[in-house]
Amino acid sequence: MIAKKFTIFGASGFVGTRLAQHLKNAAHPVIAVTRSNVPPHGADLGHVVYAIGITADFRNRPFDTVAAHVSRLAEVLQNYKFDSFLYLSSTRLYRGAASAQEDAEIPISPSDPERLYDATKLAGEALCLALNRVAVRVARLSNLYGLNNHSENFLSQVLSEALRIGRVTIQTGPQSAKDYLHVDDACSALTSIALGGQSRIFNVASGRNVTNQEIARLVAEHTKAEVYFALGKPNIIFPPIDTNRLASEFSWHPRLLKDTFSELIEKFVA
Repeated sequence: MIAKKFTIFGASGFVGTRLAQHLKNAAHPVIAVTRSNVPPHGADLGHVVYAIGITADFRNRPFDTVAAHVSRLAEVLQNYKFDSFLYLSSTRLYRGAASAQEDAEIPISPSDPERLYDATKLAGEALCLALNRVAVRVARLSNLYGLNNHSENFLSQVLSEALRIGRVTIQTGPQSAKDYLHVDDACSALTSIALGGQSRIFNVASGRNVTNQEIARLVAEHTKAEVYFALGKPNIIFPPIDTNRLASEFSWHPRLLKDTFSELIEKFVA
């Protein structure tokens, strides 16, 4: 493969850090943009991946969320040259949708503060897709997992509690279900999309939902912790993510959570 220059905005985050390492391992030169080394306007950045985002704390940082997902994005799109541009969005958008296919309509209620994250991600997507450039694309990422001990996501919290005190209580129903994808598999897909995606929106997911009941079984088996479910909590079920588009354009065979759980535990405690 011919080496291609990549620039990653948000390179200090979980996805950005792992993607930068993945690209370097494949011999691609990488500009890892952080607050301290923003490129001058007009620079040619090669293949850009926009990984800036606010996740778990978006409820307490509404202005930062809008800035990260929309305002800063607009500034980058307007002020730099690039061969391709990939905006990292989320499959969280499909919550409440009839299907999780890339062209599905996505309902949003602006009066629901929980949907601020979704609304700003959709605004960022709309801005990218409004540009008449086929190389400006969107990747909707599933719930990523990997070596990330400081993450506030559900899986990391459950593992941390199980390993720390040997007991965990899950606060959503046992039939709650969503898609999980190993971050290294996501990085492989993102690289392929940036260099040669023919479509403009891609779901980057495993394509298989995992229930809380399955996760509880895996946690108990691998950590010997006691796992309980809080009584009366709702089952939150996302529609299965459609990955046919990704599979049709690229060789896409992501690993399943159950097949990487041992590795996850080993790295989590390292």
